[in-house]
Amino acid sequence: MRLLKIAFLAMLAAVPATLSIAQSGPLQIEITEGVVEPLTFAIPQFQAENAGSDELARDISRVIASDLSGTGLFREIPAGSFIANRTTFAEPVRFPDWRAINAQAMITGAVGVDAQGRITVKFRIYDIFSGAELGQGQQLLGTRAGWRRMAHKVADQVYARITGEAPYFDSRVVFVSESGPKGNRRQRLAIMDYDGANIQFLTDSSSIVLAPRFSPTGDRVLYTSYETGFPQVFLLDVASVGRRALRTGDGLMSFAPRFAPNGSTAVYSLEQGGNSDLFRIDLNSGARQQLTAAPSIETAPSFSPDGRQIVFESDRSGTQQIYVMPADGGEARRISFGEGRYSTPVWSPRGDLIAFTKQTKGRFAIGVMRVDGSEERLLSASPLDEGPTWSPNGRVIMFTRETLGENGAPSIYSVDITGRNLKRVELPSAASDPSWGPLQP
Repeated sequence: MRLLKIAFLAMLAAVPATLSIAQSGPLQIEITEGVVEPLTFAIPQFQAENAGSDELARDISRVIASDLSGTGLFREIPAGSFIANRTTFAEPVRFPDWRAINAQAMITGAVGVDAQGRITVKFRIYDIFSGAELGQGQQLLGTRAGWRRMAHKVADQVYARITGEAPYFDSRVVFVSESGPKGNRRQRLAIMDYDGANIQFLTDSSSIVLAPRFSPTGDRVLYTSYETGFPQVFLLDVASVGRRALRTGDGLMSFAPRFAPNGSTAVYSLEQGGNSDLFRIDLNSGARQQLTAAPSIETAPSFSPDGRQIVFESDRSGTQQIYVMPADGGEARRISFGEGRYSTPVWSPRGDLIAFTKQTKGRFAIGVMRVDGSEERLLSASPLDEGPTWSPNGRVIMFTRETLGENGAPSIYSVDITGRNLKRVELPSAASDPSWGPLQP
């Protein structure tokens, strides 16, 4: 069977690439230069299988299309170009009609709602040029309230089957929601779908909150709060919204927490005598271990996916730079050597890259480098870009971009690791400090 296949041959290349699709063999995207030509897909509106499911069928189809188009790797063919009209989910696909409009892939589906309000979504994915189905059709069951998640799950299946990569659409992001004028903004922790939908607030605006970080399982959040009068690390349960302060340092300022991959320990910064060091804490017993003891500022720690190493920023060399050390402490090695200052390093879930913020010549940028510091590439640049966070599959990075000036406000942006597809996450108010969680179960 001839399968749609995207071979990301230069996914980590220094120069953004062009994708050209060969029509005489398995469909492949060959990266050459300059501009990306997305893979074209058609998604006829999903069939409504009973009364009351028309609107859901339309909305689910639109979210799937938005997910795929939003990657920059796919381009939807508008319905006005369709030659064939589908009337039932079971009817055979007339492949020549779809080849005629240059569709390379097609997603068909149907939506039904039972008397208890439960939703059934059926879907199939086709390689139009080979005239074959990609894998087997699937059926999802859920509730009306969870229809967007079902749409994301369908899009995840399409993305994974065509690209061969792990998906990321059915995931959530925790962030700081901000409202009010600059200099007097109120802050609340909030959680959203990866695309900015379904915002829920986790805290009120009674105190300053900073740097929320998702647990590996997405059920808890570590963050820094000023509710006790000074920075202190808190642990919050997402489902119950219950929270507790961690015993991180006997009245000293603690900040920049992050979970270990096992979810049972965390690493954070603790201010001591004018500088800060890194500590590790057992989230169950409260037992602490000091990891650094340098007369400098060590902060923004992040574990490697296997939990064996920690990347962090330090000014021990005179300016902010990135270092890597064993997870239990020990000798650290510097990995950043380019011009300017480096901060907020975060290890990719794939384990092959470290994202960071770079400041040079009065501008900020989000970049990535290999774990040994080689092959540094900048993905964005503005007066103030900072705080990267990785998608669950390590393909996309979110970060904060702040507009300068009297009424400037922060927003959340995303960019592909090739440096392509930079875009703003549309939210109703200012937002900062995103932390991307795992795929939902």
